[in-house]
Amino acid sequence: MIRIFIGYDPREKVAYHALVQSIIENSSEPVSITPIAKKHLGNIYQRTRSVKESTEFSLTRFLTPYLSDFDGWSIFMDCDMIVTSDIKKLWELRDNQYTVMCVKHDYTPSSERKFLDQIQTVYPKKNWSSVMLFNNAKCTSLTPEVVQHEDGLFLHQFKWLEPEGLIGEIPHTWNFLVGEEEKLADEKLPDLIHYTLGGPYFDDYKGCDYEEIWNDYYSKATSAG
Repeated sequence: MIRIFIGYDPREKVAYHALVQSIIENSSEPVSITPIAKKHLGNIYQRTRSVKESTEFSLTRFLTPYLSDFDGWSIFMDCDMIVTSDIKKLWELRDNQYTVMCVKHDYTPSSERKFLDQIQTVYPKKNWSSVMLFNNAKCTSLTPEVVQHEDGLFLHQFKWLEPEGLIGEIPHTWNFLVGEEEKLADEKLPDLIHYTLGGPYFDDYKGCDYEEIWNDYYSKATSAG
């Protein structure tokens, strides 16, 4: 069973369901998909959301190992994504020498604001935490208390993890940043398309790269047939 946790924000609920559709449609193995919704975490997470948190799951993503009982592996991903390949391919990249694995982006955001006029916070390791493979048993430092009280950069910059060499790298195509990177050549599709600035479900981002891919999976997710 491929265990997947997806950040859920009520303002992007259509994005969540389109992503789930894309995972199910392309997977060759059974998947277990859990939304990380803040309203479900009342007993373990009461942190007041700051203006720097662009989504309700900005910090709760780091509860993935806890929600997995610190056992086995789990995938976390933001909801503003579409998976175009078999998620089994990502799952097979698990390497037990690492505590967490991700795409190690090296870029500076091109804009100061993103969807719904949210502040675009700039920091090293930006977007590394938007897709993560967690080796849960090695992530016991991510207790609810730590996620509840530690600074956001402490979490997103993996300061809870030492040394940095324990962060494994996955191929770039498993977290392609729409609007920040040029489309792939020869009409190839990234394995995972990330509408990080804003997806085509927001009026301001209609016409973005790979809009037709998102629209296709949304249509399938909402179709009765």
